[in-house]
Amino acid sequence: MAKRTHTATSDAVQILYRRYYEGRPDRVKGLEDARANDSVARKLTALRRRAGLTQRQLAKLVRTTASAICRLEDAEYEGHSLVMLRRIAAALKQRVEIRFVPVTRGKMLKTA
Repeated sequence: MAKRTHTATSDAVQILYRRYYEGRPDRVKGLEDARANDSVARKLTALRRRAGLTQRQLAKLVRTTASAICRLEDAEYEGHSLVMLRRIAAALKQRVEIRFVPVTRGKMLKTA
């Protein structure tokens, strides 16, 4: 009989982590990157909506195109620039803050 290295769980997130990410740092890195992009996209969308603006209206304030705002609000977009984020923040009377936080090993999926 094979030696069990994990305790049994019915937590679906933990099961998925063990199956697809545990011991695969490249996959964990990809997941972390995807989460970061999704977080930025969601925050931009929420800020714009709270301001009562359409993508086109925000684009006009920022002096860019509506398609650029649409891309920035897409969770799969990877080209966020600090300059553009600051321009959007200024247009919405906000500021951008960047935090560095320690990476907790094995916690990537658990915090979802």
